Amino acid sequence: MGSKKKDIKRNNIIQLVLGVVIIILVNVIGYYVFTRFDLTSEKRYTLSEPTKQILRNLDDIVYFEVYLDGDFPAGFKRLRRETKEMLDEFRAYSDNIQYEFINPSESSDPEERNAVYQRLVERGLQPTDLNVKNKEGTSRQIIFPGTIISYKEKEMPVELLKSQMGVPPEEVLNNSIQNLEFNLISAVKKLTVAKKPRVAFIEGHGELELIDVADITKALQEYYSVERVRLDGNVNALTKRQAIDSVNTGIHNIYDAIIVAKPDSAFTEKDKFIIDQYIMRGGKVLWLVDPVKASMDSIYKSDITFGLINDLNLDDQFFTYGIRLNTDLVMDLNALSIPVKTGESGGAPQIDFFQWYYFPVLFPLSDNPIVKNLNAIKTEFISSIDTISGPNIKKTILLTSSPYAKTVNTPVLISLEILKEKPDRRLFNKKHIPVAALLEGRFPSVYAGRVPPEIANDRDMGFLEKSRPTRMIFVADGDVIKNQVNYKNINKPFPYPLGYDRYTGQTFGNKDFILNAMDYLIDESGLITIRSREIKLRLLDRTKINENGLFWKTFNVIVPVVIVLIFGLIIGFVRKRKYTK
Repeated sequence: MGSKKKDIKRNNIIQLVLGVVIIILVNVIGYYVFTRFDLTSEKRYTLSEPTKQILRNLDDIVYFEVYLDGDFPAGFKRLRRETKEMLDEFRAYSDNIQYEFINPSESSDPEERNAVYQRLVERGLQPTDLNVKNKEGTSRQIIFPGTIISYKEKEMPVELLKSQMGVPPEEVLNNSIQNLEFNLISAVKKLTVAKKPRVAFIEGHGELELIDVADITKALQEYYSVERVRLDGNVNALTKRQAIDSVNTGIHNIYDAIIVAKPDSAFTEKDKFIIDQYIMRGGKVLWLVDPVKASMDSIYKSDITFGLINDLNLDDQFFTYGIRLNTDLVMDLNALSIPVKTGESGGAPQIDFFQWYYFPVLFPLSDNPIVKNLNAIKTEFISSIDTISGPNIKKTILLTSSPYAKTVNTPVLISLEILKEKPDRRLFNKKHIPVAALLEGRFPSVYAGRVPPEIANDRDMGFLEKSRPTRMIFVADGDVIKNQVNYKNINKPFPYPLGYDRYTGQTFGNKDFILNAMDYLIDESGLITIRSREIKLRLLDRTKINENGLFWKTFNVIVPVVIVLIFGLIIGFVRKRKYTK
């Protein structure tokens, strides 16, 4: 009996020593071999390779001030928790990540709180006004669901809650959580990049003036070096010669991407040639072009205007690249409301709002990262597009109309008279008319095999008939990038934020669309593809909660305790029988 007890004691000691040795070995291996395990089905805690690379290359502290601390509703508590977990994931790959959660409403002094709010607005964060239910009823609460990221002498605000029109709050929250990694790491990348990519707005063909793109220019300048370039037939406007070695020289693009924003006059063959060869050398282009020329100014003056073909001399170039912008206008029952004078009262005009079918509001449906989970986009006199089959070109439709739309061909009479009658839904029977597309691949030159006299002397300057792999985005509406302007002070006009409609007070997703488009065109790391990640929304059945809430709460509290007690009794009984024999 004594020897048996000694054997048991020896075995217990051996097991203890082996356990300690295994723990030490696991910790030693873990110190030298870094790995993490993500057991979630959608891999929500697995960072992408571009994210890991950016974090590993940080050379200084990146500091996050997260304004998501305080007494919030459950949804915002979840956003806070997910943000903290994401930042903890960042810290696992870099010791240079530091963060702090701050309650901007912590002070009991109203003046001090308002001063904090004002400073946050000045730094770029936008407040969200909540009505919170409590025992006394409802109370108003202002929160700032965002973070300010600092790196060296620079800082950047990032909104963590992305609003979406017509989307339930639970889905808005879930979509914001899906985009956490992209929103945070893309801001880190743009803060830490040593040399900003160069972007140019093209001028010289009636494109939008600086005041009309002031807001997006300011937004782009946070990430890129933005310039305005007039072509005027200068073959060196977008490219330059650089030495390859001591003997040879090559022609290279000056800009990583160019933007053609709402031209209203024809391009010369020389200017087309300059853009064409820029594309052949791998240049990216965001085309925002009106195939039809129409204006609201004429309508407000005389109640009518005409939609006419906007001849830009670009049709053959677009066709060669694989797309056609149609000379029609899309009318959509899902449209923006415009103010219309309906009478006078006491000498003051009476203004009512009516849906203007020529201003479709687009709700992105594509899973492409440029538009996925994006807020609705407002347009003005937008046209349809068709893609043309061709080798080596991948085509992706980014934006479409609603299922209740139609097209009208030019020339078309546009009149406010249509607002007086209820629309016939049977006529709005075209579904999801394409209005914007992404083209990727190796494009043929529009001048391959034909040389107009205007470019005969320039064709020998490193002419390419086939492009390097590149990308272009086509939108059949130049107003997508245009911000509204307040001209009350004619000497100092004030641009509104892009996507904000001063008449309805709504903010649309135009700015995010343009920023995402430029990210996709320029960023070769594939960082924007993170936006395609999906986190499944697993919501509780609220009807069952209301009906049987007490039962399920009691069940979840008592059953785990009972299970533990049963297992404890079984183990105790087995041990007693084993050691009493």
